[in-house]
Amino acid sequence: MINTRIICTIGPASNDYETLQKMYDAGMTIVRLNMSHGSHKSHSEVIEMINRLNREVPFPVGLLLDTQGPEIRTGSSELDLVEGDQIRIEVPPSPEKADGSLYINYPQLIETVNAGDKVTVDSGLVNLKVMEKGAGHLNCLIMDGGHIKGRRHVNLPGIHVDIPAITEKDKSDILYGMEKDIDYIALSFVRDKNAAFELKKLLGENGNKIKIIAKIENYEGVNNLDEIIREVDGIMVARGDLGIEIDMEDLPAIQRGIAHLCAVHGKGLIIATHLLESMIENPIPTRAEVTDIANAVFEEADAIMLSGETAGGKYPVRAVEHMVRTARKAEQHPGARFVKEMIKESSFQHIAAAAIQLVNDLKLKGIMVFTQSGQSAITVSSFRPTNIKIYAFTDSGKTRKTLMMYRSVFPFLIKFHDDFEETVQSALEVLRETREFDDEDQIVVIHEIMTKGNLVPSIQVRDIKP
Repeated sequence: MINTRIICTIGPASNDYETLQKMYDAGMTIVRLNMSHGSHKSHSEVIEMINRLNREVPFPVGLLLDTQGPEIRTGSSELDLVEGDQIRIEVPPSPEKADGSLYINYPQLIETVNAGDKVTVDSGLVNLKVMEKGAGHLNCLIMDGGHIKGRRHVNLPGIHVDIPAITEKDKSDILYGMEKDIDYIALSFVRDKNAAFELKKLLGENGNKIKIIAKIENYEGVNNLDEIIREVDGIMVARGDLGIEIDMEDLPAIQRGIAHLCAVHGKGLIIATHLLESMIENPIPTRAEVTDIANAVFEEADAIMLSGETAGGKYPVRAVEHMVRTARKAEQHPGARFVKEMIKESSFQHIAAAAIQLVNDLKLKGIMVFTQSGQSAITVSSFRPTNIKIYAFTDSGKTRKTLMMYRSVFPFLIKFHDDFEETVQSALEVLRETREFDDEDQIVVIHEIMTKGNLVPSIQVRDIKP
């Protein structure tokens, strides 16, 4: 397994056990359940297959539920739009008519936009410019035409939209995910910290068991990133909608800025969308896509994600293989090292930084961390160590799965003993069984010891051999 984690969206191309098995063997770490597609029944079938797979493999596959989020869509009619023509946009509740008008399901649309604003349809393939506002309708110029099928996604770049952070469908899907013991929730279209507060309230006591990933998909999310990042466990740079909502040429700098902020705050980072888009149809990636993957690794992302490539593409297993090969090569080179600016707010963070320095200086074989909640291992991972493996030992199966998201973390499930030394020896025996170590190898051990009723972080160097 490489240090960078691979998230794969499951769909018609990959929702059978044999394909899931092959994708795992190729390097899949986490499966994404896209709640914009499929049903609870179809997602449950995938979850059952992953649970079965997890009983057979050395490291578990995590489950990420990706909410649909508040979406603005066109009506059910199909239309052919010609560049240079004008079109009338209307908003329900008036019934749709076959009069060549385009219907959009956002009630506040007319009040929200003004002349000169842009309306983008179907992931930016069709673009309209508002020319004038009428009573209950807009007259728009077709800047980029094309065929629009029913229920296409609509973006209003640069415009604040008054829609709920978590829809009723999202709530139903999140409650379903909690019943199915999912590990991560990717919350779509997060615009400010209130979305995280609302999700935490919905999760209740499960809030400390499920990791919250905020998807940044519009200019409001970018502008409010400082307040969002403090309330979540990680950020997903969802470049599909984000690349429509902002000027596309700004996207690379924004991605890099988000990577920097995640490193400074020690939060997880997922780079998503279009990483291997051409492989939906083609057996090999483009050179630009290979470079894009490498740049995500250089920016020290915890995980990189495949969407349509594995959900509906012709080559789901090959897509994972290409991503893993590229990431493995990129990991051999120094990253951006944004982490040197990390805000260190706890003594354990200083211990984690010292452990990484110790491994590098003494050329040791890695870092061993003992953790119940997973936070200790996540803290070490947040320093984005280069070519250093973090061996996390926990007595919680749930914690073990959630740790699969984080860069360089290799989690193991063991029994914790009252005598810490006995626990250490059990962990060392597990590492010896991996056959990755020679007898002369040494490893750094980080743990917390009880002193005068307080837990104090400590650091040791241990021999691998018995």
